[in-house]
Amino acid sequence: MKIKILEFTEGARKAEGVTVVIDVFRAFSVSCYAYEAGVKEIIVTDSVDEAFKLKEKYKEAVLAGERNEKKIKGFDLGNSPTEILLNDLKGKILIQTTTAGTKGLLYASSATELFTGSLVNAGAVARYIKKLKPETVTLVAMGYRGMTSAEEDILCAEIISDRITGGNKDFSERIRNLYETSGKRFFIPENADFSPPTDFFLCTMTDRFNFVLKAIRRLDGNITLVKIET
Repeated sequence: MKIKILEFTEGARKAEGVTVVIDVFRAFSVSCYAYEAGVKEIIVTDSVDEAFKLKEKYKEAVLAGERNEKKIKGFDLGNSPTEILLNDLKGKILIQTTTAGTKGLLYASSATELFTGSLVNAGAVARYIKKLKPETVTLVAMGYRGMTSAEEDILCAEIISDRITGGNKDFSERIRNLYETSGKRFFIPENADFSPPTDFFLCTMTDRFNFVLKAIRRLDGNITLVKIET
C-alpha cells in the first residue's frame, strides 16, 4: 500500500486513491461532534451563497461554518465543537462550510473514495482504510486556512499512516505540545467568543469516536457526509 501525505487545496486536487482530507482545528472535529449530537445529515459546501441556497431548500437545517475563523453573518453556528455541544441538533440537517476543510473535500475530485479526518476519529479512519486494502492512500493535511502548514493536521496524517501500517508510535507528547504551537490561539482572551479554549480540548480527544465520515458527492455538486461505524 502506497501512502502519500500532501497539503492544502493543491494537495486535495492532486489526491488519488482512497483519500482522507484532514482538518483537526476545527471543521472535521465539528462534523464528528455534530453526528454525536444527533444530526441526521451533514451537507458540505465550499460557498456561503450555496449554503444559504441549501437552507432555502431544507428549511429546518442549521447553518454552521466560518470565514477567518469567525461565524458567518446569518449562520446559526460557527466552526466550534463547543457550540455543537451547547445546541440541540437532534434530527436536524447541518449545512457546513469552512475556509479549509470543506473546500478540500470538494477539490478532491480524483479520489476513488473520500473521507474526513481529525484526531477525534483517527483510529477509526485507519481501521476502515485497512479493511479496504487500497493500493493508494492520500492523506491531505489542509493546514491553517488551506495555505499554511498546521502541526495538528500533519500530526493527524502521521497518526493515521502509522496505524494503517501497523505501527505503534506514541504521539501523546506531540498532541500535548499543540497547546504551545498551533493550539495557542484558543487561549487568547480576545478569541474566546469564536475560538473558546474548550475547542482545543475537544479537538484533541484522540479516538473519541469509533466512526468514519465518508464523503458522497451529490447531484447538486455539494457533498453529504455519511456516518459509518467501524
